[in-house]
Amino acid sequence: MLAIIAPGQGSQTPGMFNSWVTNPVFHELLSRWSMRIDLDLIGLGTKADADEIKDTANAQPLIVAASLLGAHALGIKNFAYTSGHSVGELAAAAISGAICDEDALRLVRARGIEMAKAAALSPAGMSAVLGGDREVVLKKLEELKLVAANDNGGGQIVAAGDLAALAALSENPPEGARVRALAVAGAFHTSFMEPAVEPLRTLATTIQTAPTTISVISNKDGEVVSDGSEVLTRIVNQIANPVRWDLCMQTLKNLGVTGVIELPPAGTLVGLLKRGAPEIETFALKSADDLSAAKEFAGRHA
Repeated sequence: MLAIIAPGQGSQTPGMFNSWVTNPVFHELLSRWSMRIDLDLIGLGTKADADEIKDTANAQPLIVAASLLGAHALGIKNFAYTSGHSVGELAAAAISGAICDEDALRLVRARGIEMAKAAALSPAGMSAVLGGDREVVLKKLEELKLVAANDNGGGQIVAAGDLAALAALSENPPEGARVRALAVAGAFHTSFMEPAVEPLRTLATTIQTAPTTISVISNKDGEVVSDGSEVLTRIVNQIANPVRWDLCMQTLKNLGVTGVIELPPAGTLVGLLKRGAPEIETFALKSADDLSAAKEFAGRHA
């Protein structure tokens, strides 16, 4: 049984579209999407440096466009489930049939802008806590008034909140854990992002939804969702609430998924699955050069 998943913010890399734009079909698709959302996706994905694509307003649409491009290139229809991490849920929503590609990109363009605005209101950040006992880590975060914004499983929890509290966490990490500051503009998936929710909720009312053709595993609680309207509502609400990727991985295991393809820009989620669900075989679709191998992988699991 096959699942296809989409990565979240932080997975972007300079030149991530270089192998794709040489194909005129893919180039035309990216050009059309760029015009639709008034953002030069091709320029960002081929010429922009790491700082430019780290900007939340650029990173989020770039990542979702990359995942949608990979899904189109694969052309696989006979898979069972899809899921995305954080902003990757918008790619998953489009792949599932809940919303169309262009609406996913329209929404993610607004999402990136509104989250960047919210981040600018209060200095805050995020740090990855790697290793250590989960309960000990969570207790430490609670003591420091930090939020487990991404409970990723596989020994990784991302803490978010006040910069001084994050500095204290780094100086005195939980036993057996190490702390790595993340290069992000704010405390995503926490109450710091509340100002971004209402504008996105308003925009979501203009988007037509449909019952999914592929069921979605939700970041909220790892539940399987097939109602398109609920998929969209959950995505909007998730902006200011924690991502439970650990529960998404557990659901993949519980459902009997045997193989997972991570769409571009791939690598992060495959790494988490290898640690958190090693019984599931994984494939990271990183570039156009990987398409043949990805299709062969899909054929063994779909």
